[in-house]
Amino acid sequence: MPSLITREEALQLGELEELADVEALIERAWKARLENFGDSTDMCSLVNAKSGGCAEDCGFCAQSRYADADTPLHAMMEPEQILEHARAAEAAGAHRFCMVTQGQGLSKRDFEKVLEGARLVASETNLKRCVSIGHMSPTRAIALKEAGIQRVHHNVETAESYYPEVSSTVRYEGRLRTIDAVKEAGLETCVGGILNLGESREQRVEMAFQLAEINPTSVPINLLNPRPGTKFGDRDYMEPIEAVKWIAIFRLIMPEALFRLCGGRVENIADLQPLAVKAGINGVMMGNFLTTLGNTPEQDRAMFEDLGLNVARQDDNGANPRPDNRSGWLDGDTPDVIGDVINAAVPTDGTEAFEIRMWDPASQLKFERKRKVPPRPDGAPNAGQGRDTRERQAAHKAA
Repeated sequence: MPSLITREEALQLGELEELADVEALIERAWKARLENFGDSTDMCSLVNAKSGGCAEDCGFCAQSRYADADTPLHAMMEPEQILEHARAAEAAGAHRFCMVTQGQGLSKRDFEKVLEGARLVASETNLKRCVSIGHMSPTRAIALKEAGIQRVHHNVETAESYYPEVSSTVRYEGRLRTIDAVKEAGLETCVGGILNLGESREQRVEMAFQLAEINPTSVPINLLNPRPGTKFGDRDYMEPIEAVKWIAIFRLIMPEALFRLCGGRVENIADLQPLAVKAGINGVMMGNFLTTLGNTPEQDRAMFEDLGLNVARQDDNGANPRPDNRSGWLDGDTPDVIGDVINAAVPTDGTEAFEIRMWDPASQLKFERKRKVPPRPDGAPNAGQGRDTRERQAAHKAA
């Protein structure tokens, strides 16, 4: 489906400042979302299967060896551990599950663990399966598909014209090659970026139309959550209504893509998250992110249900990787089996309540102080040291 607005119109919409004008834009995006997807949703959950020690210099990431921040460490999970987190995600109401690792490529040993983890999730749950494991060859993409993976996530991060400000060690062209390899293997693509890295409004529009040309199955929308000790560590958050406005603009540029609201949504959008859903969102990354905290699954499910959207699992979740406008999603009633399970597990005799334990970076990550931080290849300073974060507050509270 072609974009519903031109580049010129997108730039004009980006200039909107009056609340009434932005609200009208949101209603237009909401109409486009309902026309293409009805009341269906696509809720995802992730596990940080391997963290820390990344050799790349992405300016937003605390895992980078060039970040003047403690390294968030997590050894490569065993396949059985991956399955444990997948089961928790399924119990929390997720439709799909993404296995994520740091860096731009995996060793043969770690890649085999991802493949076995995918096989276990495919055989032991009804979740759709995704991975985010950096650059890959066509051979590895085919191996992922054979193991039961249905979708691969690999962001472009920002507009091509702004990309050199974001990373100098990971080439934009390399990202496109990985996306092409994924498509050639017959896998779905999940390709998005991060807003508020310092890009101009024109570059936001540029990124949106570049994404439209890639035509990914899913578009994750992240908003910078500044990490202390990174290149972008001292940036301010986006104004909530400004973030919602750009989500609506992206929806009108890519009316057919599945939009997922991901990292930074709590810090940047806060109480306007339901309005962001109206601006065109199909689903969220439920629970926590790789190294930062998110909403609870209960909050996320309620946010969609309050707008009349259906968060129940579909019968074909494992078999049909895409129950939406391109392949058609199931008609008729979809009983809320997850809600039934959770409600049935609430004890009435005073015993301990049923608990869903999803990925929790506040308790499952270890942080190691770097002995030496090499200069950033682009010569830029790191910033934001000492800045307080929700994760730091949670860690102190737990201690």
